[in-house]
Amino acid sequence: MIVLTVILAVFVGIALGLLGGGGSILTVPLLAYVAGMEAKQAIATSLLVVGTTSVVAAVSHARAGRVQWRTGLVFGVAGMAGAYGGGVLARFIPGSVLLIGFAVMMVATAIAMLRGRKDVSPADPGHRIPVPKVIAEGLVVGLVTGLVGAGGGLLVVPALALLGGLPMPIAVGTSLVVIAMKSFAGFAGYLTSVTIDWTLAGMVTAAAVVGALIGARLTALVNPDSLRKTFGWFVLVMSSVILFEEVHPALGMGMVAVTIVVAIVYYVRGRRSNDTPAGTLDTVKS
Repeated sequence: MIVLTVILAVFVGIALGLLGGGGSILTVPLLAYVAGMEAKQAIATSLLVVGTTSVVAAVSHARAGRVQWRTGLVFGVAGMAGAYGGGVLARFIPGSVLLIGFAVMMVATAIAMLRGRKDVSPADPGHRIPVPKVIAEGLVVGLVTGLVGAGGGLLVVPALALLGGLPMPIAVGTSLVVIAMKSFAGFAGYLTSVTIDWTLAGMVTAAAVVGALIGARLTALVNPDSLRKTFGWFVLVMSSVILFEEVHPALGMGMVAVTIVVAIVYYVRGRRSNDTPAGTLDTVKS
């Protein structure tokens, strides 16, 4: 299973490189259900993988001038405190509960992926950073990440754009710095109670980094909107698997059924929208 885990880690990295986020959403199930790690060990290892991969990605963004270091460091330091606290607090929470919390984050991520990233109107880049708000947001986001190993980019990018006043490209680049900082802090918190298989962790991390570099090069060849939606549906299915394993088979199967129904409705509505003649829309508007 180790060989399969490493091979799949490359594909996780490719998805990271293409999507720019969502690493832990794929890494935790891979480590828990393919590599056979215990829940807390899988979450801790995923924080190492995502943190390292984010550093590699952040370097390219920094070279392109898409990292706002002051805002990123303020948010990141607060996130590190929250993530470390979440990692320490996790020792008192059963692994199954953490995985259920992770499944909830998967559903939230999938919904965000399917809806698409809205164009956030950032504040004036010249305005003063609302440090108390940024610190509070960083603590909360860090706590969630430290506990369940997920929710990084999903929560950080909008916060940086709205509170930090950053344009979206810079918010994305800066978020990678924040994600790396709080992932390593959360990982440190888990080290107080979890034993890491360093050999496997190193292999998975290296494979994910290679995949991320490949994914970055494939970005221009893949329709990002189609990829994002496909990823969203896949994450919904994976959340069903976790609920099936950790809560009750009926809940997992019910989640699959709901996903299928929603997918059909989504597809039909999309077809109707595409089939509507442009002239009809103009008539309705007039």
